[in-house]
Amino acid sequence: MEEQFWQTTILDFFIAFGVVVGGVALGGIGAFLTNDYPMERMLRLAEQLKIWAMVAALGGTFDTIRAIEVNVLGGQMGQVGQQLIFIMSSFLGAHIGVLLIHWLIQGEL
Repeated sequence: MEEQFWQTTILDFFIAFGVVVGGVALGGIGAFLTNDYPMERMLRLAEQLKIWAMVAALGGTFDTIRAIEVNVLGGQMGQVGQQLIFIMSSFLGAHIGVLLIHWLIQGEL
């Protein structure tokens, strides 16, 4: 059971990270092809994709919120803690992806 927890935590982190980095990279290519300013577009996309990266990593926010609700009402606070850790893991993955993009582009944070 503990192994499943760590697998999910690590996967959530890297899925969120990958959504931000991959989305920004492909968005930058699209901006270049449409004669937009790629660097500016990439910085905006990084911020805009952060929440969607978290949603993608968690498999849909309604499942996570529902799990928290059921476990709070059932008194299983350990399960609630696990769900909160999954949310934090996906947030950190998305945020580190945004920081990496800012660092690579040398944009202001």
